[in-house]
Amino acid sequence: MTISKAIYFPFRLAWRQLIYDKVRFLTAISGVIFACILVFMQLGFKDSLFESATLLQRVMTGQVYIIHKQSEAIWRLNSFPRQRLYRAMSIPGVEDVTILYVGQAPWKNPVTGVNRTALILGIEPRSTVYPLKGLDQHRKALQMRDAVLFDELSRPEFGPIKDMLKDKPSVPVEVAGRKVDVIGTFQMGITFSADGNLIVNDTTFFKLFPMKSQDGVDVGIITLKDGADPKYVQAELRKILPEDVKVLTRPEYVEDEKAYWNDLTPIGYIFNFGVIMGLVVGLVIVYQVLFNDITNHLHEYATLKAIGYEDFYFVKVVMSSSAILALMGFVPGWLLCLNLYSVVEDAIFIEMNLTASKAFFVFVLIAGMCLTSAVLAVRKLRSSSPVDVFS
Repeated sequence: MTISKAIYFPFRLAWRQLIYDKVRFLTAISGVIFACILVFMQLGFKDSLFESATLLQRVMTGQVYIIHKQSEAIWRLNSFPRQRLYRAMSIPGVEDVTILYVGQAPWKNPVTGVNRTALILGIEPRSTVYPLKGLDQHRKALQMRDAVLFDELSRPEFGPIKDMLKDKPSVPVEVAGRKVDVIGTFQMGITFSADGNLIVNDTTFFKLFPMKSQDGVDVGIITLKDGADPKYVQAELRKILPEDVKVLTRPEYVEDEKAYWNDLTPIGYIFNFGVIMGLVVGLVIVYQVLFNDITNHLHEYATLKAIGYEDFYFVKVVMSSSAILALMGFVPGWLLCLNLYSVVEDAIFIEMNLTASKAFFVFVLIAGMCLTSAVLAVRKLRSSSPVDVFS
């Protein structure tokens, strides 16, 4: 028997067995679709968490970063003395150093008066390490006292700032209980830790956060000369700096931020657990369908066995059934999630991308789930009815 026939005949038998009881067949496919949607959504939420949490780290162009060892995330930073950052200038290959200040403060909606927490970035306006859309055209104006740039991708609860700026050069607002003026907008995007973002110069930042020391640095950004090796600069900095700071390359800084959300907060665990539960639910449904389907055809299997079919043939039939259910459940689940991702994006204002790599990964999980169900069904069938089928 050729390989094509060895696959075709078990597959054809599996298909006919599945569609014989259409209600059970649709139930199995629905279970796979449910598991597929749940896995897609949990992975989508988790990936959007990581992508939004590392927005700033991925945008900044510095190659090496210095943060305090006790800093946990971009919104939970500890400061370190700025003299340590300036020591980086003695390392060959370093072109410039930049200081980033970060804090969170209440923003009062200028229309409704409702407070929302905003992430505030204190920067040197002339620095070019923040290639955020809209920042370049406001660099000069941002140097003025009490000037603020507003992230136009912030949640609507912050107010129609962009529309208000169409009629006037600035909009007076209240941040951290102090009066400031929004002189323009930029684009960055919200995160799980902040519903909106603001950019101010360093002078305005310390006016909003008088309790912070002006000698402290939240994030030290190091720009290297063309051709300089970030790993070499990192190693040299670790030699001359005390152990109370972490020296990270740009990819390491991104991974450090992700590790906080995945390992130190319950959010990462919740999303991972949701993926597992979705697979477990789908596995149970598919297992029950396959087991009942095989049990209902014990006599037919015994007849095939009697006329010379080997045990492995029946295994191929069960595996074929699992493959059919995996494919017919994944495709509609994937199509539904394409629309669900858009719906969720509009609701939470955080981008969710259903990439090809994510779709392939979910298909592998769903196929593995169905295959596991088939293996369990075969093992259960052997133990419960060895004489009729496998003797």
